[in-house]
Amino acid sequence: MRIFALQGDAVQESSSLQSLQDGGLPPQGFVWIACERAEFEAHLAPLQAALQALCGLQVLDLHVTDLLNTQLPSHYDYTSEYDLLVFRRLAAGPTGGGADTANAHQTKRSGPPILRRIDTSPVGFAVMDRVLLTVHPADCAVREGYAAKLLQNASTKAHAAGAHTPTGSADLMLRVVNHMVDGYLALRRELTHQLDHWQAQLLNPKTRFNNWASLLDARLALHQLDEVCEDQRASIQDWIEALKTWPDPQGDAALRERELLQVRSRDVLEHIERVVRHVRRLEQNAETAVQMHFSAQSHRTNDIMRTLTALTAVFLPLNLLAGIFGMNFEFMPVLHLAYGFWWAMGGMALIAAALMGFFWRKHYLNL
Repeated sequence: MRIFALQGDAVQESSSLQSLQDGGLPPQGFVWIACERAEFEAHLAPLQAALQALCGLQVLDLHVTDLLNTQLPSHYDYTSEYDLLVFRRLAAGPTGGGADTANAHQTKRSGPPILRRIDTSPVGFAVMDRVLLTVHPADCAVREGYAAKLLQNASTKAHAAGAHTPTGSADLMLRVVNHMVDGYLALRRELTHQLDHWQAQLLNPKTRFNNWASLLDARLALHQLDEVCEDQRASIQDWIEALKTWPDPQGDAALRERELLQVRSRDVLEHIERVVRHVRRLEQNAETAVQMHFSAQSHRTNDIMRTLTALTAVFLPLNLLAGIFGMNFEFMPVLHLAYGFWWAMGGMALIAAALMGFFWRKHYLNL
């Protein structure tokens, strides 16, 4: 469990829940409590006591169940005291141990390696006025990465535009969600390269594509990712609609903070829509490649059948002549001539050449 007290540009990491309760909330800041799912379950009672001491409320039992559920889709819910967002991440899968890692291996996708490495474990956010509680899978790179970024910014005081310390719990939640979505955007180049390689194999007439099982698994995985992204988009849209119902802020600073929160929410939604468009484009590309593959195979088969039909048509009159001269009649024209055989062969060769020239002019033969 990691606990951060944020006030202005200062970020201080607390050692335990007890020290947080003793110190209380920052005068003008807020607190981020980030824990793994197993830690949240094991330390639920102290966490609820800390929330009661800090902000006078506790997480409802139903929402506790949602935060502990590893199969829950992305969704948004709210109460009169806090908001709850469950967001399934799209990032490289976990490499360490733990229950979430074992569950990820049990539900591991087939298909290309990059699709097997994309992890869609849920991350839970309980957004209170001055406390943000997040529940992460085991060895969550999102939590560690963003925590390191916060501490680095606080230590160097070198804040770029748009990279300042979050101004509130909702702002921090949106930044973490945006970080999770951008994690998928960083993986899309490798995923696109893998599918482009398969498309090249499908459309190459000199190779025989046999990786149909992996291709079908990839299409199924992309369809599942599309559903995950749709749930993400719906949850963020619900959050944006709920944000519009918040009481009007008092003062210019609070009004500006609310506007920035709305802008960041729309930016997160736009990033999710980019992911949705990319996943759907990959689905369409895979489907188009398969259709083009079968169209090319059908065209190649038609070419082969056309060539074979033309060759059969060339040999039909030759077979007719051979059949005529093979009849068991005693008297037949040119049968007893000295050069009868050569006259017959020459006539057959002339007929074959004439027919092949005709079919070549008609493009029935590619000589």
